[in-house]
Amino acid sequence: MASESQDNVKGLTKVWGWVKGCFGKIVNVVTGVAKDAKKLGEEDPRRVVHSFKVGLAITLVSLFYYFDFFYEGFGVNAMWAVMTVVVVFEFSVGATLGKGVNRAIATLLGGALGVGAHRLASFTGEKIECIILGMSVFLIAAVATFVRFFPKLKARYDYGLLIFILTFSLISVSGYRDDEVLDMAHRRLSTILIGGSATVFISIFICPIWAGEDLHKITAANIEKLGTFLEGFGREYFRVENDKNQENRTSLDEYKSVLNSKGSEDSLVNFAKWEPRHGKFRYRQPWDQYLKIGSLTRECAYKIDALNGYLTSDVQTPIEIRSKIQESCTKMSSECSVALRELAVGIKTMTCSLSADPHLLNAKTAAKRLKSSLKTNLWADTDLLEIVPAVTVASLLIEIVSCTVKIADAVHELASLSKFKIPDPQMIKQISLEKTPKTPRTPSIEASHNFNIIVE
Repeated sequence: MASESQDNVKGLTKVWGWVKGCFGKIVNVVTGVAKDAKKLGEEDPRRVVHSFKVGLAITLVSLFYYFDFFYEGFGVNAMWAVMTVVVVFEFSVGATLGKGVNRAIATLLGGALGVGAHRLASFTGEKIECIILGMSVFLIAAVATFVRFFPKLKARYDYGLLIFILTFSLISVSGYRDDEVLDMAHRRLSTILIGGSATVFISIFICPIWAGEDLHKITAANIEKLGTFLEGFGREYFRVENDKNQENRTSLDEYKSVLNSKGSEDSLVNFAKWEPRHGKFRYRQPWDQYLKIGSLTRECAYKIDALNGYLTSDVQTPIEIRSKIQESCTKMSSECSVALRELAVGIKTMTCSLSADPHLLNAKTAAKRLKSSLKTNLWADTDLLEIVPAVTVASLLIEIVSCTVKIADAVHELASLSKFKIPDPQMIKQISLEKTPKTPRTPSIEASHNFNIIVE
């Protein structure tokens, strides 16, 4: 009896341990999900707002299904309004408008062609009607699918072509078994338009999230990240190895996010083109110019990435060799950093950035001086393997100066096309007198200076 009771106690203990372990795992999972949800909300509070907006839109269009008055008018087709909200409501206004317009036009054209194909086939016999409907579905679906491969159409109208194929197929095929195809198409189109209109209305007028504004901020932030790296590069590269501070690496590595920004920029430009005039962004804003700036920014970021490899390399060039190019390299790095930061501020505030040009001129002057010194016997009686990394760093910095000038020209062009605000003329003259050095201007800087004169 005693041994049997001990076995029962051990069995209960094992069961309790298993239940306790499962409960602990469930608590850990719930806690982890709550922490992740809190992190997502803190990173971008607009995600919480967007979730509430989607819930509100679905609730509103669901009334067509709950109330008898609306249900008698639309019937089961009222659920198409709910489906439209689910598939059309996107995070930004531009993405929502793009999907909404695509769905509305595609549904209208697909429904009209479907009804037309049904009417045409109804004039023939029952057997021939089936063949005509089948051939029309095959032809329309094949042509529309092939059109989806065109890059420009795929970028902006891929969803519309997909809905067009779906609507035409459903209307034309359903018409073979249902004589009231026109009434069915009318109800389906009406509910889709109602769902799309509610979605667009809520997206625009309740805490709108503009893709164009996000693109504008990302463009300025990416340029600023390049400036942050160049600001700290000269200090870190020419510092004695034992004195290097690893805490500064975090800010220097921020540029890496620029390398993979092409996909998000392309999507934001596509969405921004659907958006109406809002805030400081006028109608027909030159969104393609943002792509040009983004491309030049990534080109500069790839050169910075190569430069960063020499900064983090295990085998470092002796400080005696680096010291001979320290002055010019530090000058190029710091001047480009200030110029990029000024350009980023100009984009953020949508004002013509005129103070960046003197810094670009200083950087180009330092680059010319470095090129001249590299042509001389700068490192006499020095191991060639020790010289190559230093020369490569100098060459990369010279290329970065050239990229910075291209970015500045693209930003100036954006300012001209977007009609950025012009700073106070007295302030421009004061900045020119204080910061512009008395040195000959190169053609690229001359072009930027001419732009300043025009603006003034």
